[in-house]
Amino acid sequence: MFRATWKSLLARKVRLILSGLAVVLGVMFVSGAFVLTDTLGRSFDAVFADAYEGVDVNVSAKPKIELSETEGEQVPAAMPAATLEKVRTVGGVAEATGIVAADGARLIGSNGKVVTSFGPPQLGENWVGESDLVKLREGREPRADDEIVINGALAQAAKVKVGDRVGVLTLEPKKEFTVVGVFGYSGDRDSLGGANEVAFTTPVAQRLMLGEPDVFTNISVKAADGVGEAALRDDIAAAVGGDYEVKTGEQLSADASAGLKEGLSFFNKILLGFAAVALLVGTFLILNTFSIIVAQRTRELALMRAIGASGRQIIGSVVLEAVAVGLIASVLGLGAGIGVGALLAYLFGKLAGGLALAGIGVPAAAVIGAFSVGLVITVVAALLPALRASRIPPIAAMQDVATPDRPLTKVTVAGAIVTGIGGTLLFLGLSGNAGDNTLATILGGVLFAFIGVALLTPLISRPVVSLLGALFAWSVPGKLGRLNSGRNPRRTAITAAALMVGIALVTGVTVILDSAKGSISALAEDQIKAELVIAGVQGGPRPPSFDPAVLEKAAAIPGVQMVDGEYGDMAVVNGERTWVAASSNVAALEQIFGAKATAGDISRLAPDQMLFSSDTAKSRNVSVGSKVSVQLSRGEARTYTVSGIYESSQLTNPVVLPPQAARDFAIPQPIQGFLQLAPGTRVTDVQPQVETLLADSPEVSVADRAAFIEQQTSQLDTPLRMIQILLALAIVIAVLGIINTLALSVLERTRELGLLRAIGLRRAQTMRMITVEAVVISVFGALLGVVVGTGLGAAVVEALKDEGITDLVLPWGQMGIFLGLAAIIGVVAAVLPAVRAARINVLGAIAHD
Repeated sequence: MFRATWKSLLARKVRLILSGLAVVLGVMFVSGAFVLTDTLGRSFDAVFADAYEGVDVNVSAKPKIELSETEGEQVPAAMPAATLEKVRTVGGVAEATGIVAADGARLIGSNGKVVTSFGPPQLGENWVGESDLVKLREGREPRADDEIVINGALAQAAKVKVGDRVGVLTLEPKKEFTVVGVFGYSGDRDSLGGANEVAFTTPVAQRLMLGEPDVFTNISVKAADGVGEAALRDDIAAAVGGDYEVKTGEQLSADASAGLKEGLSFFNKILLGFAAVALLVGTFLILNTFSIIVAQRTRELALMRAIGASGRQIIGSVVLEAVAVGLIASVLGLGAGIGVGALLAYLFGKLAGGLALAGIGVPAAAVIGAFSVGLVITVVAALLPALRASRIPPIAAMQDVATPDRPLTKVTVAGAIVTGIGGTLLFLGLSGNAGDNTLATILGGVLFAFIGVALLTPLISRPVVSLLGALFAWSVPGKLGRLNSGRNPRRTAITAAALMVGIALVTGVTVILDSAKGSISALAEDQIKAELVIAGVQGGPRPPSFDPAVLEKAAAIPGVQMVDGEYGDMAVVNGERTWVAASSNVAALEQIFGAKATAGDISRLAPDQMLFSSDTAKSRNVSVGSKVSVQLSRGEARTYTVSGIYESSQLTNPVVLPPQAARDFAIPQPIQGFLQLAPGTRVTDVQPQVETLLADSPEVSVADRAAFIEQQTSQLDTPLRMIQILLALAIVIAVLGIINTLALSVLERTRELGLLRAIGLRRAQTMRMITVEAVVISVFGALLGVVVGTGLGAAVVEALKDEGITDLVLPWGQMGIFLGLAAIIGVVAAVLPAVRAARINVLGAIAHD
């Protein structure tokens, strides 16, 4: 039986290759995700090991607000210079150096634009001299208040050199400096981990990066000879007290690397999610392939049963073929995944500003995941066809035709049940009734919904395919293609379902994001009563900001009626982390944003007062007169009195503090500005004057309300494009499924094709017939995907009504593009099967059994 199975596998190796490719692509995503995160993780380990190589012990103040890598930039707490002197007196300390290092030093390049970063920090620090790690390549150290040195990566990105005069944005508005030196790192590296670094003199770094003199972010300690790091750490910790974190250099390196790996694990989950989609589509392809092969081998399998093979042996035969396909596909997928992981790591390193990559490694998780997923998916997909094969009666060996198509009753009932389960799970997840398992419930609902729709597809495939095929029925090949595409509803349904999954996900995400954009645009147009807005596009962890003096100068422009600057930060409000805002003109809450008071007075704020939105006030159980503790990123915790509560809106912040509080924000500069013009004042008269005021704030620009709304909502286009690119893999696998189905169908209909050719069907007509069949199946799958995706997207939008997504926007244009692309996909997928069908030897085909 084993030899018979092996010969059968070799005889059908070409048709199994296509189904194996689906597994290859899915496994590639799985193994590639693990290779990528392992490579980047070890790269960051190396970066931080180098960065803290000369540090035996590090002392830092505990941050006011703890933030993870995925939540935003951690604002370091400042420690007084007296702490440095205290550390120097501890026995065993050979040297203690006060360090200033904080994110937020943005250098303006030679082109007048701010050098941006999409992940690595833009550090502003004090120059503490050269070391084994840091070496000056050009120039000298900074000595005057207007002198800086920068690292090689920043010098290249900004296209500046020693002697150039440059602008730098920090906690304060733009300041001019002279570049007096460029430094690099051991190993001829331009940066560590892609960070851009600007080094000032110590007093200037303290003022610009920490906002106060004689303070440091941390203290770097070198131990005296013979003193252990752990023992010295404990002695320093006892000396400075519990308000400080004291760690060895090894601990500091491990903690810093662990924080970045948390972000990488999130990215890894995203890649694995798309791998799951690819494998789901691949399952349809493999199921279809083995179903067709079993149908074609009906007579062969019946003969094997007739000569003594048991049903168990038949199942084993089919499963063995699946194991062989899965094993080979897993090996190839693992190899492809290693290549893709290495490529993505290289691209990530480039985008991160030149991250030096560790050697490409293959973790055990990549190997185990590749073979587990590849084998399991293939075998599971082959089980149903295997069971079907075991039930073939020996009498079928004496029949000239394969077993007839079975009734659709059972599969339809199963589809209805599975779809119902999926709908129930989606309802529970989207309505917020799934507790802590909301995400898992929604994903489970989507999975069951897709499987349920796939099971129901055979019921609707024949009438819908017949209707679609009518578009091509004006010729004989068109009529034949239409009939062929509808003759086997199960096969057509499974092939179309593979394409349906990818199209449905893309359509669903597009519906959600377009609805979000539409809702935000409509709300902003309706509620923002400002004709001009100052803002920038956030391209990294820090939002763009501008000089507060611009607000005062803009208010003096003739025709400007009201000006408001908005500040924002993460704070701890009564023990809970909350986004808070400060407004330079609290009256704008009513006059520009249309907020309505539900209690108290929201038109003014004293320095010790604050405002709450109604939803936040209800959830925090506060009312007018309540005393609330607020800890900002800088400074000490303060107690404010709630003086007013306003109606919640998507355009209003949950908490508003007085403008004086902004000086303790992580970014003590406005991140948006709103200008309301007097009646009759033209925007074109005021806008150029505001642009002039923003000459020293290159991160932002001024735009009219419509342009501002477009600017802000366009940020949703980036995640949409990324999702479309990643889901394109599922569509590629679906194309393989169409090719495979048609190729196997051509083999199955060899005799039929020979007879058609014998009675006059020409080669070109044969090719058109196969192409029509492919286009009809492809468009049917896309149509199904558009309908299912629209339904899922509309359900999510309905569930998010309370979150502000109130307008359902259907992307009709993109839906039309999807259907058009489906037709093109059908034509492309038909090429190889059509050519093969056209080349069939007529006499040999007629004699084919």
